[in-house]
Amino acid sequence: MNNNERLYKISEIADIAKVNKTKVWRYIRDNNISERSMKGNAKLYSEHTKDVIIKAFSSESVHLATETKADTSRILLEQIDILKGELERKNDQLDKMQSLLDQQQQLNLSTNRQNEKLLDTTTNNTPSQDDRPLQNDDTDVLKPTEGNYEGKETKTPKKGLFGWLRR
Repeated sequence: MNNNERLYKISEIADIAKVNKTKVWRYIRDNNISERSMKGNAKLYSEHTKDVIIKAFSSESVHLATETKADTSRILLEQIDILKGELERKNDQLDKMQSLLDQQQQLNLSTNRQNEKLLDTTTNNTPSQDDRPLQNDDTDVLKPTEGNYEGKETKTPKKGLFGWLRR
């Protein structure tokens, strides 16, 4: 070992390279770089090794920064495309839901009009003797009776709000 040669610790190389000392340690481990000497528990590396490591991190950081920006922009563009597709699907779903709601409102309006017409026709009928409540309600069952021998159904209209349902 040359006495004029300066030796560097991992922390010193990391400070010079402006990276974390864990990165420097991993780089040394992954590239099987051996230390020049030991001082206590600290491994010391030569000037040449320091230069190689610094060069690796400076070119790697420039390359990684460029690669990272390109990857990030590519990923962001992919995410934008995915989100656009989802937005279009949601808009289609909203359009379908709106048309279904419109149909439901129209059906409700139509049903309400029919109910009002039925209520008007049942409430405008003049009450007769046959409108009194019956003890035995057989109106839905066809029985041959005196007036129904030809198979014609004779029903008596019921009073009340939902009397039209019982016919």
